Amino acid sequence: MFLGLVPCRAETTQGARWAHEASHVTIVRDDWGIAHVYGETDADAVFGMIYAQAEDDFNRVETNYLNAMGRLAEAEGEDKVYQDLRMKLFVDPEVLRKHYAASPEWLKKLMNAFADGANYYLAKHPQVKPRVIKHFEPWMALSFSEGSIGGDFERVDLAKLEAFYGGKVIASLPEPADPEPGGSNGIAIAPSNTVQHHALLLINPHTSFFFRSELQMVSQQGLDAYGAVTWGQFFIYQGFNPRLGWMHTSSGVDAVDEYLEMVSSKDGHYFYKYGDGERPVIEKQITVPYITPQGMAEKKFTAYYTHHGPVIRDQDGKWVTIRLMQEPVKALMQSYSRTKAKTYQEYLQTMQLQANSSNNTVYADADGHIAYFHGNFIPRRDPRFDFTKPVDGSDPATDWQGLLTVEQSPHLLDPQSGYLFNVNDSPWNGAGESSLHKQDYPAYVESGSESARGLHALRLLQGRKDFTLDSLVTAAYDSYLPWFIKPLPRLIHAWENLPASSETKVALASQIGVLQQWDLRWGVNSVATSLAIFWGKEIAKGGQPAGYEGEFAAPVVPNDVALKALATASDKLTADFGTWQVPWGEINRYQRLTGDIVQRFDDARPSIPVGFAYSSWGSLAAFGAMPYPGTKKWYGTKGNSFVAVVEFGDKVRARAVTAGGESGHPASRHFSDQVERYRTGNLREVYFYRDQLKGHTEREYHPGTLPVP
Repeated sequence: MFLGLVPCRAETTQGARWAHEASHVTIVRDDWGIAHVYGETDADAVFGMIYAQAEDDFNRVETNYLNAMGRLAEAEGEDKVYQDLRMKLFVDPEVLRKHYAASPEWLKKLMNAFADGANYYLAKHPQVKPRVIKHFEPWMALSFSEGSIGGDFERVDLAKLEAFYGGKVIASLPEPADPEPGGSNGIAIAPSNTVQHHALLLINPHTSFFFRSELQMVSQQGLDAYGAVTWGQFFIYQGFNPRLGWMHTSSGVDAVDEYLEMVSSKDGHYFYKYGDGERPVIEKQITVPYITPQGMAEKKFTAYYTHHGPVIRDQDGKWVTIRLMQEPVKALMQSYSRTKAKTYQEYLQTMQLQANSSNNTVYADADGHIAYFHGNFIPRRDPRFDFTKPVDGSDPATDWQGLLTVEQSPHLLDPQSGYLFNVNDSPWNGAGESSLHKQDYPAYVESGSESARGLHALRLLQGRKDFTLDSLVTAAYDSYLPWFIKPLPRLIHAWENLPASSETKVALASQIGVLQQWDLRWGVNSVATSLAIFWGKEIAKGGQPAGYEGEFAAPVVPNDVALKALATASDKLTADFGTWQVPWGEINRYQRLTGDIVQRFDDARPSIPVGFAYSSWGSLAAFGAMPYPGTKKWYGTKGNSFVAVVEFGDKVRARAVTAGGESGHPASRHFSDQVERYRTGNLREVYFYRDQLKGHTEREYHPGTLPVP
């Protein structure tokens, strides 16, 4: 008998407790593999939904927490040290443990259930080997409480952070050569503009693919929410319940400020000027472990802070600090409690927590209300200063002066137009003639400008009174590319004005002929789409804007530049595909070969055509694709990820699709079973009510009792 293999009493007791919790949870997997989690209490539902997420893709669950807690280097090596340092400047486990201890009891129960569900999954799946986190703790949920892709912390330039704390002079990391502008679409339509006189909601986040799970969580304590869940979090991030729904779009609100600090050294200590005096710079020791081929190593740093926040770089002989929202408990409370709101007033009450720094919200409910909320963590500032740049940290007048209230922030309820939308641009056109007015708010509440997607949404929504669930899907996949409205006629006019003897006129005659016939709509069989997009990208590379600014003013391109760009685009298409007359679907492809977070692509392996395009061209259905090393075809990695349309009547109705499929396991049939629906916009029915699952149930089980196929 080997005593070392006998479980200790604590482990046995813990396992029994987890099994007892699991007995109160039922997971129903529908015929798309989507988990519908039912529990007696909210904590039971949290336990089950985290367990279900781990079944679908534990790697993504763990990786999100490695990133959130600054522990990626422990799994991926020295290259991630400064990324981890950036997170550790803000996220301190000891502080989070104290926050957890001081949290409301109801929230503690949910955090406990989160940790228990993840740990029970690991206990029941010994073949799953975590890269780092072998045991989850409740406080960890506070490190990842808001749900956005990216976050305020990521505004800190890693190269400049390394230059400051690593003593190296390093140029800032370059932007990708061909970035896809991020974005999301939220549309709410009032009963006055719908056939059934029910409010409608479009939920269409644009993220990296497979960034969120799709599931439902239900309890006997009033929880009944469905939608998209960022891997590892225990709340529905974008979704709906029987009475209302919410869609978050990235906000242009200025919720982060940088300060120039005048620092001096005395007797081996640092001080910074503030007002008429000086204050000591706070020093904190931070250790960043990282893995090497020989085992674990670590780097130690002395981090510096003023009352504004951590020092992140220097600039012209001054240290630069950054101030941003750090309200993990409130953020988690707001993220969870809004999923249980049943009326507009209850949802509004969750907004009063003011702990959502990066999201706008488009809202609709069964009472017929539609609403827009701007990002609701907005520091109040002295308007004499330009907070888009680092301000003087020694001047007390640059400090934040509390927060704008929800009522003082851009907020719109039941506009006369009968619709509202946000596509990551400003809210000043988001309800047509009923829109909010820029002059009514401080400049810092919104830094964005109008976009081609904004014009597209406006054209689809204005003047229509006949919306249905199906026609809202059609609108979400409308193929118009309004970026080309003004530039394309200018290109054609420039060609027409060339003399007949011009070599350029002769060489581009066929291309111009194709573009003259184009209806500005994408499609897998469209040669014009390929030519126009390659042309637009060449304009952008030449220093011309690849998007609109101001009130949707078209980029003005000199005639010779526009014509040269068309010739170059034609040559590139020919070089890569043998002809410039290549249909868009032969270029623009969806492919998923493995469950890896960083995908690889192969032109020799199967892939499928996708019609929709970059959001920057005004496509509401977004597909951010580009060529990769060794490929000629463009493969999408971001854009439409989860799409849902919801109708709030006596009973809620919804249709949805997730990019690829619910499972991250290539062997699962749910790895790619939604691809065809995804690319065509043929959204599937959502089984929201238990009786809808009859005939559509693949498996029903308690956590820990049935393996995932």
